[in-house]
Amino acid sequence: MNLPATNLYRALRELLPEPPLQVATVAAVHTSEGASTVTWPGGAQQRVRGTSVAVAALAFVRDGVIEGPAPALTFETIEV
Repeated sequence: MNLPATNLYRALRELLPEPPLQVATVAAVHTSEGASTVTWPGGAQQRVRGTSVAVAALAFVRDGVIEGPAPALTFETIEV
């Protein structure tokens, strides 16, 4: 019996959702540690990896990592 070559790990990963891309404000940059502290819109703070965005600027954050600078647009919350 010939079974098709399948990567079971890849098949499982395709079933799981990707972490969301979110926007936070950079509160502090810890260059020596390669990390930054970001403030979320609700006021909570979190330490994330990455130092590519300056303090007080907006950053795209996904899964605990800064992916780059975010544009300064009007923030709007929509309740569903």
